Amino acid sequence: MSAPLPPHENKTARKRGLSLIALAVIAVGIGWGGWHWVHGRHFETTDNAYVAGNVVQITPQVGGTVVAIGADDTDHVQAGQMLVRLDPADARVALDQAQAQLAQTVREVRALFANDATLQAQISLRKADLARAQAEAARLQDDVKRRAPLMASGAVGKEEFQHANAVVNTAQSAVAAAQAGLLAAQEQLAASQTQTDGTRIEEHPGVLRAAARVREAFLALQRMELVAPLSGQVAKRGVQLGQRVAAGAPLMTVVALGDLWVEANFKESQLQALRIGQSAELQADVYGDKVTFHGTVVGLGAGTGAAFALLPAQNATGNWIKVVQRVPVRIALDPQEVAQHPLRVGLSMDVAVDTADQSGKSVSDTPRSEPVATTSVFDTQWQAADEAVQRTIAANLGSKARAHATAAAAPRPALH
Repeated sequence: MSAPLPPHENKTARKRGLSLIALAVIAVGIGWGGWHWVHGRHFETTDNAYVAGNVVQITPQVGGTVVAIGADDTDHVQAGQMLVRLDPADARVALDQAQAQLAQTVREVRALFANDATLQAQISLRKADLARAQAEAARLQDDVKRRAPLMASGAVGKEEFQHANAVVNTAQSAVAAAQAGLLAAQEQLAASQTQTDGTRIEEHPGVLRAAARVREAFLALQRMELVAPLSGQVAKRGVQLGQRVAAGAPLMTVVALGDLWVEANFKESQLQALRIGQSAELQADVYGDKVTFHGTVVGLGAGTGAAFALLPAQNATGNWIKVVQRVPVRIALDPQEVAQHPLRVGLSMDVAVDTADQSGKSVSDTPRSEPVATTSVFDTQWQAADEAVQRTIAANLGSKARAHATAAAAPRPALH
């Protein structure tokens, strides 16, 4: 057993140990301070952040009875894939009626154009009758002129001369009648041409009106089948077979898991250094610290969450306690990282935004030049409706009118 140290040596050893501890604390403090000054002070962090995405409700544009369901919860669907089919019987009947009405209208308009040709022929006939009456009246008038000098010498009797004048009057009446008949035929043609002038059979207003009804009925039939407007995963399917659904009723939801972002709710005291375009690192609770996502700040909310709440706070009434407000900050994720490590809407995230770059803006003042999202799955419905209309018109034009329409028709612009 060793002898205890003398009191003065024991005191020296304790002082040396405390000095080492103090130096270690100072070194750690200096290191932390240096790290915070160089790196740490440029980061704003929050764990009040959640994954968000486009949650698309599938709703029918027309009412009907459900006869088929093409996708269930958790199923992946492609854009244009059938999700729900409604009973198409009533829509088919309405389409048949509209097509029959269009066919009848085309034939009625053909009759209008044919009537113009008939009236043109009648005008030509009236002109010929007028010319013949005028020639006859002129011949009789010449006879009267030749008889007038002879009546003074007695070569032509007064009765014969008066009879010749009466025949001339009758011929002039016939000319007036022919002129009136010609004028009536011209007026009748003008009245008929008000229905056909400046247009073709397939462009006649009556045909266009009937064609619009066919398109409407055709689209209603197409809309009996609800398709996915985008690719994604089905969620919240609430529709059942045999269910009678109304237009606008929510049937299911499609979530685009390939196009996700993060809504990070930062305290109002953290907004001073946040700018659009700053980079961010994110970690999802589902993966922990094994996976780090990288993102970019693309926008700061226009107000706090409380300002847009269903029941906003009424701070002017009663006792008031200040609560630090939060503003949602939208952070875009790297699509490749999301594809490698899939996320779900609503998952919790830890966010750290690097605020060292202060060149961006805190409020976006650049209008968007392109739509946020588009889909082309419904374009084929209009094209098919237009083709159905053209087939019905062509089938009722007649061979001569069909050949003329084929030679003169220009392509109609597609409606999107």
